[in-house]
Amino acid sequence: MSAAKSVAAAVSGSIDTAQTRDALEIFSEIAEHWGLSTDQQINLLGSPARSTFFKWKKEGGTLPADTQERLSHIYSIYKALEILLPDMSIADGWMKRSNRAFAGESALERALTGLSGVYEVRRYLDAQRG
Repeated sequence: MSAAKSVAAAVSGSIDTAQTRDALEIFSEIAEHWGLSTDQQINLLGSPARSTFFKWKKEGGTLPADTQERLSHIYSIYKALEILLPDMSIADGWMKRSNRAFAGESALERALTGLSGVYEVRRYLDAQRG
């Protein structure tokens, strides 16, 4: 299955164990681009237990609806940055730069505040795209 199909399956809620691994592999690639620590990755996924996070990455499994929603927003943020800032080093760095739109916090800091923060970053980028 292609990465795009895995992402689509992940965000539709109809995902099996292999698709969970694929979805988390894509997330791991994004996390690497953004320079996220393991703790930040776990936070962005809704703070599952560390053992659960590593089990998902290794074996797959069922992702809660909250985690699936978070992944959907994170994929959308990443895609929006690809469109708005085609130079990936600039796009990836944008996540950690201070931003007036987030009261001086970086987009990453805002996203780490919870699902509403992740959604706020996505909504901001969607508005910038028009």
